[in-house]
Amino acid sequence: MQYTIDAKNKTLGRLASEIAEILQGKKSAYYEPRLAGADSVMVTNVKDITVTGAKMTQKKYYHHTGYMGHLKSKTLREVMEKDPSQALRHAVERMLPKNSLRSKRMLRLVIK
Repeated sequence: MQYTIDAKNKTLGRLASEIAEILQGKKSAYYEPRLAGADSVMVTNVKDITVTGAKMTQKKYYHHTGYMGHLKSKTLREVMEKDPSQALRHAVERMLPKNSLRSKRMLRLVIK
């Protein structure tokens, strides 16, 4: 089943948990934990996502380049200015179970 979600004025975390639930197939009558599921999600108006509190300046995203001392960080504000879909994609990916099905489920997430 194809789900279409309008992200306008929705909170980032609550939206991500709803999407993760759909991608796992838990809203389907044929839910099976060992299968990837068949439901897909299309999200629109990602640039209008809201966050509560001081997360825009305090929440940090880290990545390591592979070289010693090269731990890079960005705030949520920097990520949202560059590409708001990356923040949502990152949140959904972290809410899915950490197993071999995660990459297959993430392929069924379309962000416009």
